[in-house]
Amino acid sequence: MRLEDEFLRKSSGAQLVAKKNNLPSKKGKRRKRRPDCMPSVVQRLFDTCKAVFAEGTAGFVPPPEDVARIRSILDSMKPADVGLSPKLPYFKSIENGGPPPITYLHVYECPEFSIGIFCLPPSAVLPLHNHPGMTVFSKLLLGSMHIKSYDWVVVSQDSHEPSHVDLPSGERLAKVKTDDVFTAPCETSILYPSSGGNMHCFTAKTACVVLDVLGPPYSDPERNCTYYYAHAYAKYAGESGLDLGEGEGYSWLQERAGQPEELLVVGAKYRGPNIVED
Repeated sequence: MRLEDEFLRKSSGAQLVAKKNNLPSKKGKRRKRRPDCMPSVVQRLFDTCKAVFAEGTAGFVPPPEDVARIRSILDSMKPADVGLSPKLPYFKSIENGGPPPITYLHVYECPEFSIGIFCLPPSAVLPLHNHPGMTVFSKLLLGSMHIKSYDWVVVSQDSHEPSHVDLPSGERLAKVKTDDVFTAPCETSILYPSSGGNMHCFTAKTACVVLDVLGPPYSDPERNCTYYYAHAYAKYAGESGLDLGEGEGYSWLQERAGQPEELLVVGAKYRGPNIVED
């Protein structure tokens, strides 16, 4: 589910709704850390990400021990650790005739990684989208959410290099990685540049909070977010040249142009513990 400020503002060249004037400045966060203070969970997450992604570039996958370090911090996090509770107005259903607004809280961003929080009211949707060249940690802090994710199908034919399965009309074959409802507290989801469900869609069954760590973050133009439609495998089965039977667990993904009509994102100020940069 961008799961960061750049993701929300840019998708296939389209501007999304964000109130950047509400975002805290880095200057306000540069405070001296008191050595006698126990760091907050958010501070520990920042410090760990800063070390893990220090040399991170597009396609970088942290070693398993570093993935485990970040995951262990996220697995322990609760809404209160980022200053959130179910009583906040972000989670109220609004009858406005349009899509339920999703609130994005910008926590931190640098060229190597970003931390951000999505607050979704019931029935809000983060449409199917990708994370090109990224390792992404998604932690559901509150609520129940349906997650459906995909990875591209890659095949080797006639001793050639592995390739994607594309149709002349542009659709590409993908395999379902996850299709389930998750309820907090639950383990952190992790996706990688080419595995783990790099394309995914979030649908809030109840009011939800999702914290995302992206390494590296979205960046225009080299790492823009792409949205997709998902079509049943049977729709183009005869055109693929593959024998997948009924194609259960497979879909054809088609790129979408512009901002999805079911997506409405607004920005708000992050009011949780400050991050201190040394």
